[in-house]
Amino acid sequence: MKALVRLEDLALATLAAYLFVMLGYPWWLLAALFLVPDVSMIGYAFSPRIGAILYNVIHHRGTAIVIFGIGVLVHQPLIEAAGLVLLFHSSADRALGYGLKHFDSFRDTHLGTIGKVSDR
Repeated sequence: MKALVRLEDLALATLAAYLFVMLGYPWWLLAALFLVPDVSMIGYAFSPRIGAILYNVIHHRGTAIVIFGIGVLVHQPLIEAAGLVLLFHSSADRALGYGLKHFDSFRDTHLGTIGKVSDR
């Protein structure tokens, strides 16, 4: 089941990349912007709770879809592109096993624990 869900996430990332290019933007720009949503990790400098909230809002696919939809409604390709960058990033993250964060630790996600668990 886990592999099937990851394939679904990969398909969503592929769809976002396709739509990004169909908007007329070069594929390399999507690659260049790929890590921009991770700036949301700055919230962890304040606390794990603030970090998780900020990270989750930016990495939620619903946020990406709303931003893309706003771009479509107001006929603003840059807003559409921003939504697609978020959708591509969050879907690719989930395909790689990085999920939305729990409040206790950056490593604890809705998909499980990221990284190696120490024996301490």
